[in-house]
Amino acid sequence: MRYSPFALYPRTALISAVLDHGLRKPIERQSLEEIQADRGTVTPDRPPFSWVTGRVDRSVGITYGTAQTRDGYELPLRIYRPRGVRDTDVDVPVVVFVHGGGFVRGNVVMYDPLCTLLAARVRAVVVSVDYRLAPEHRGPTAAFDVTDAIAWVADHGAELRADTRRIALCGDSAGGNLSAVAAQLLRDRGDSPVVHQALLYPATDMTLASPSIAANADAPLLTRASIVAFRELYAPTGSDWRDPLLSPLFGDLAGLPPALVQTADLDPLRDDGVRYAEALEAAGVPVRLTNYVRVPHGFVSIPGMVPTSAQHRAELVGELRRHLYAAGAPERGPAG
Repeated sequence: MRYSPFALYPRTALISAVLDHGLRKPIERQSLEEIQADRGTVTPDRPPFSWVTGRVDRSVGITYGTAQTRDGYELPLRIYRPRGVRDTDVDVPVVVFVHGGGFVRGNVVMYDPLCTLLAARVRAVVVSVDYRLAPEHRGPTAAFDVTDAIAWVADHGAELRADTRRIALCGDSAGGNLSAVAAQLLRDRGDSPVVHQALLYPATDMTLASPSIAANADAPLLTRASIVAFRELYAPTGSDWRDPLLSPLFGDLAGLPPALVQTADLDPLRDDGVRYAEALEAAGVPVRLTNYVRVPHGFVSIPGMVPTSAQHRAELVGELRRHLYAAGAPERGPAG
């Protein structure tokens, strides 16, 4: 589908217009100071804001930790533990979550609604990675941060009180790119604990060759102009856009963990997800691809304004549970 204002669900069109024309400036028109100020933005967990973003599940405990990266940086982690899981329970698996924001914006707190939902419904410890952002830290720093965070999680099951032999990745947009890159890097080590990767409208091709980038160039919440700006801020000058550290589509995909790829039909990055799913399948990797119609990029973060949100979340939770619990301890059912 090609973007048209009339293709969106009416309430999705309303919130998209508010976000695009009232609440934030496009990345291509922001100064570095404005970008840095935006990074601390968090939507309040109360109506009317939570009618759009969803509520934070207060039954889920939230704590903090750090993981040391290969260059000695202490990487902040936001850790979610579900209700009904005692401190002595170590059979719960782990979901490592990687937030979106074009490698430039975003923070871990703004994803509390989704991460608490995943912790409660998947019945897993969720570890959200506060990776370093561009342009202060250009790629592949963020990809290495995420990879090092997953390796740290795998080695600290006792500290997390979880079974870190069963780790799933869940990445949103730029986080989908970083999750896909990390899955490849960990596969190459030969001892990857990752049993599943859930990629939510991931960016997978920095060459910008996907047809949807032209078809949906002026779509809400993410435009082609913004994609180009994000790429220029993230990737070093003179980068090879086909480098798998930047574009996981061009990496070796054989032997990767099974994947769920969810795309938005009115998203410039739609075909990045479709092409990656097709490439995974061609490499022999089990993959489930679902394209959600009449929604734009970023729809996961505005569930209250997307009629298909319940379906998207049920699919995401179901796939994570199926792969995490098939890989180890028997499933007990979701908390709450």
